[in-house]
Order: sequence, then C-alpha cells, then structure tokens
Amino acid sequence: MVMKTFSVGEEVYSKFSSFCKENGINMSKQVELFMESMIEQEPEAKKEYLEKLNRIRKGKFVKVSNFAERYGL
Repeated sequence: MVMKTFSVGEEVYSKFSSFCKENGINMSKQVELFMESMIEQEPEAKKEYLEKLNRIRKGKFVKVSNFAERYGL
C-alpha cells in the first residue's frame, strides 16, 4: 500500500469524516473504491460497497421540505 497526500477542503473532509464514523465506514477505503471505479473499463460497484450503501440508505433521515430555508442557503 502506498501513502499519498491529497488536498481536500476542510469542510468537506470534516463532513465526510463524520459521515464515515457515524456509519462505520473506512474513509480511505471509500476513496480507494472511488478511484478504482474511475479507472476501470467497465465500472462496476463492489458488493461490499453496495451493501454499505444500502445500510446508509435505510438509515434515519431528516425530512426537509425547504433545504435553503433550513440550512440558510
């Protein structure tokens, strides 16, 4: 395995880090899976990734009728 450094916006990193921790997801593995999907001839989501995605989709969500009003955008 190779150790690399990337520049990522602090807010994006913080939010994704929290998201991964809350859902028991390995952040490095998600980045690796993304990179693999970008270079494959015929990208196909890995079974492990799809299972994790399914668990996330079944999670608790906050219903938002007006995103801009709720989040001040």
